[in-house]
Amino acid sequence: MIDLFIQVSVFDIIDIILVAALFYGLYRLLKGTSAMSIFIGIVAVFLIWQLVKALHMEMLTAILGAFVSVGFIALIIIFQPEIRRFLFTIGDQAREGKLAQKLKFLKVRSNVDLNTEAVAKACVNMAEIKQGALILLTRKNNLDDIVATGVTVNADITNPLIENIFFKNSPLHDGAMIIRHNRITAARCILPVSNNTNIPGHYGLRHRAAIGVTEVNDCIALVVSEETGNISMVSGGEIKTVKPSEIKETIEKEMKV
Repeated sequence: MIDLFIQVSVFDIIDIILVAALFYGLYRLLKGTSAMSIFIGIVAVFLIWQLVKALHMEMLTAILGAFVSVGFIALIIIFQPEIRRFLFTIGDQAREGKLAQKLKFLKVRSNVDLNTEAVAKACVNMAEIKQGALILLTRKNNLDDIVATGVTVNADITNPLIENIFFKNSPLHDGAMIIRHNRITAARCILPVSNNTNIPGHYGLRHRAAIGVTEVNDCIALVVSEETGNISMVSGGEIKTVKPSEIKETIEKEMKV
């Protein structure tokens, strides 16, 4: 053991630190997205491969080695949006000479100053007249892929604006509104519908879409039902009905998670 320790050079330590920094950067980049679970699975397979290789288990080493080799191609396909964003950010920072100062792609912003008062008031007002609505509040990730499916708004959060966007004759009322960094980022966004067969039949497409998007993204969905006027909150694929008097406090509590 002493001989093994002595053989560790400064470059080995630097190598370990750089690999740790790389994995940490990937973790921060993928945290809160559906790709995170896939990334963890790939890392687990790679570690098992290294373990059986060290134990000289030839058959498992060959099988897992072939899987890892093919897996790198699958990795590029699966993480294509994340890789593109990663490389674009590095190139943009390098071009502006800011890469050495800060690595923005490692930072994750959150809605720490979210105007919950306006969001809650809009939900209560729409619930009173049974005006359907679907609002996503981002937490750890920005939902860029979903924002790209809608219409850019980029406006301050006010309850009249939220209510007007979801007014039944508004061209933006159909689909979801995305709120991030305390701004109404986009509207009329298309969401994936959950394939969960255990969802009660009385939930419509808005509720199923809210469940579907929160199953694979770290965000909160607020749904106002056209049929009942009930306000629902969805997080992590779990849906619950919220009383109008408690909606503001419930949003603030969930945003701190």
